[in-house]
Amino acid sequence: MGFFDWTQRPADVLQQGGVIAPDERLPWPQTAAMGVQHVIAMFGATVLAPILMGFDPNIAILMSGIGTLVFFLITGGKVPSYLGSSFAFIGVVIAATAYAGKGANANIGVALGGIIACGIVYAIIGAVVHSVGSGWIERLMPPVVTGAVVAVIGLNLAGIPVKNMAASNFDSWMQAVTFVCVGLVAVFTRGMVQRLLILVGLVIASIVYAVLANGMGLGKPMDLSGIANAAWFGAPAFSSPVFDPAAMLLIAPVAVILVAENLGHIKAVTAMTGRNLDQYMGRAFMGDGIATVLSGGVGGTGVTTYAENIGVMAATKIYSTAAFVFAAAFAIVLGFSPKFGAVIQAIPLPVMGGVSIVVFGLIAAAGAKIWVDNRVDFSQNRNLIVAAITLVLGTGDFTLAFGGFKLGGIGTATFGAIILYALLNRGNEPAARAAPADAT
Repeated sequence: MGFFDWTQRPADVLQQGGVIAPDERLPWPQTAAMGVQHVIAMFGATVLAPILMGFDPNIAILMSGIGTLVFFLITGGKVPSYLGSSFAFIGVVIAATAYAGKGANANIGVALGGIIACGIVYAIIGAVVHSVGSGWIERLMPPVVTGAVVAVIGLNLAGIPVKNMAASNFDSWMQAVTFVCVGLVAVFTRGMVQRLLILVGLVIASIVYAVLANGMGLGKPMDLSGIANAAWFGAPAFSSPVFDPAAMLLIAPVAVILVAENLGHIKAVTAMTGRNLDQYMGRAFMGDGIATVLSGGVGGTGVTTYAENIGVMAATKIYSTAAFVFAAAFAIVLGFSPKFGAVIQAIPLPVMGGVSIVVFGLIAAAGAKIWVDNRVDFSQNRNLIVAAITLVLGTGDFTLAFGGFKLGGIGTATFGAIILYALLNRGNEPAARAAPADAT
């Protein structure tokens, strides 16, 4: 497949729920709609991560789109992935900048220098993998490890919608209404409506919210004033990096977590599509690393291949890379459009929380699917212990401090899984990693 050379699938594939492969596409209107859904899926997390670090969300959205296009070009359009803000940076950025947790981060430049250093390390790892193969990475991170890491990313994020996106009992009920709406669309609709389950479910839940809150006064009314007051176009506030050695040493090791995330995501997409993407793994690492360098250079967060969008692919069975080109274009428009950003911001928080519950759950399920598709044998205590401990470390947000440096749940789970497997696998046959499942 060359760039922008996707095979269009016949219309009946939509009605029959067939798989759309990476080198295929839907008709352009449906492809564009899928791009919008991918933007909706990534929006909450990609905006939340910069807010937690004191970064400008508009820049994060903008650079997620640019980074996705960079990734598409470097991987030759072969790997369906969206790049969004990585939560793995939050702990180290806060530690490096002493961010107080509210407003703009006054020391953002120091964090940006560290993010650039991390991206460079990540890209170098990608170049090595591209040159010598991914075998050494896979020995460090076999399916039991990558499945656990992918699963705990979803489980670690689960507390965000459950604890932080429902301020009242009404909000909690609206979260339930939202994920029920998504579930009903997923199960009882067909064709394109079913494939846009997250977007359609979100719209239905927002309408229900408006009726109950704005119409009947049962909750906080939707505030649409921000949409009217926002400008149609406007440049975000760019920032310049500061290269502080201490911050760079603190943040650069996050590259290991990003490698594990990306490896897990590629394995998940391989399992879902039945196409072996291992040959593109080095390119994927390089694309992600270069995108992180570019993002850090202008004030954006570090980026990673997004499990939220993998969750969307798992639900829709549409893996066309064409959808991600559209998603990237929409994100770039978002980055330069306060008006469109205000529309997304007007979505009630509990509705976004309900969607997040679905998406984060799909991430966790994608991790379990890696185990199933790779036939990980949990009768072996080695695999059982690695998975069990990793899941609890990540879900419980187990944190370790090394002086002023804190490694949060995703980090401890990632490094813990790698180290535990290496320790417990000493003297055992490599075949314990399990054979790949047959492609279907």
